[in-house]
Amino acid sequence: MTVIAEISMSADGIVAGPDTSAEHRLGKDGDLLHDWLFGGTDADAGVAARLFDGTGAFVVGRTMFDVGVEPWGDDGTFKKPVFVVTNRPHEPVVKGPTTFTFVTDGPESALRQAKAAAGADNVVLMGGGTTLRQYLLAGVVDELRLHVVPLLFGAGVRLFDAEVGAHVKLQRTGVEETPNATHLTFRVLN
Repeated sequence: MTVIAEISMSADGIVAGPDTSAEHRLGKDGDLLHDWLFGGTDADAGVAARLFDGTGAFVVGRTMFDVGVEPWGDDGTFKKPVFVVTNRPHEPVVKGPTTFTFVTDGPESALRQAKAAAGADNVVLMGGGTTLRQYLLAGVVDELRLHVVPLLFGAGVRLFDAEVGAHVKLQRTGVEETPNATHLTFRVLN
């Protein structure tokens, strides 16, 4: 089993545009960070498909759930268990084969539950930036996948805005370039 952190960001490290609000949950123009997922090249589609290959469970933050649950549709998109890190209790949400379980006793508990649900398969940690930073700080991420979009926001929510502990050493193990994003894969060394 591998614990994989995966997120899209602008070339200047923004994972959500400026002025996040109920109307613009990804911030103003934040959806531009995910264009590669929905209208990209065949190569982009292959990268997107790898998100699900060998994955047995997902962990997301509450904001990502709140932003995504409607666009994910009736089947919930993931078709695997999803554990939502939150401090707001909520009954599980079932959308087709996807069950969203709300975990209020910390990110470690969410990861433990995701690992149990995944069995021998991988666990993918997704947005947002705060959630990924928590897991990087805890030293539990084995692989980091960054999808760097050729766009400069200048302002917004930065992935690495807060300290992640001592230096996090990475070894690049893969790179795939498309006109829509540079897809980087790193092994986390510490």
